[in-house]
Amino acid sequence: MAVVKSVKIDGQDIHIFNSAIYVFETNSNFTLELDLIVSELVVKKYKKEDNLIIEIELDDGRVLNSIMHVKVLAGGLPQLNLYCDLDDPDDYYYLDRVSESDAWFPNLEEGITIEEIRKVEMPDEDIILKLKLPIDQVEWLKKQKKSMLNELFKEFIYEYWKKLDQ
Repeated sequence: MAVVKSVKIDGQDIHIFNSAIYVFETNSNFTLELDLIVSELVVKKYKKEDNLIIEIELDDGRVLNSIMHVKVLAGGLPQLNLYCDLDDPDDYYYLDRVSESDAWFPNLEEGITIEEIRKVEMPDEDIILKLKLPIDQVEWLKKQKKSMLNELFKEFIYEYWKKLDQ
């Protein structure tokens, strides 16, 4: 089985947590498939794209360049499936072939947790809170910069969270 060493999407290196590259065979055609476990940030960045320029470096030194379609795979972890049609699958003799009737299919999620992924790239998400506070606290909050409030709440929540876990 070929091992993916690195992947660039539109010239940008992405961090991959696990991957599988193979030739997928159906009755009518062959596709080059690259399944990736990536961060939530990578999925968010590329999920609405139709085609991406992909550079795949394999452990044996081979480099594959292709324009590939992107599909977000459902599952517990953030996953992308990149694929493109192949004219001649024999050009990829060094990759495993998987057919739609095969029982074998790569399980990329095994041994990886979302917590491990978030240690590498933690996504930030906007949230709107409705609070009832004394007017002096409301006035103080309104005077603060958003970035300072973000840090204040992050620190407060992490400290409070630690106390609850003890």
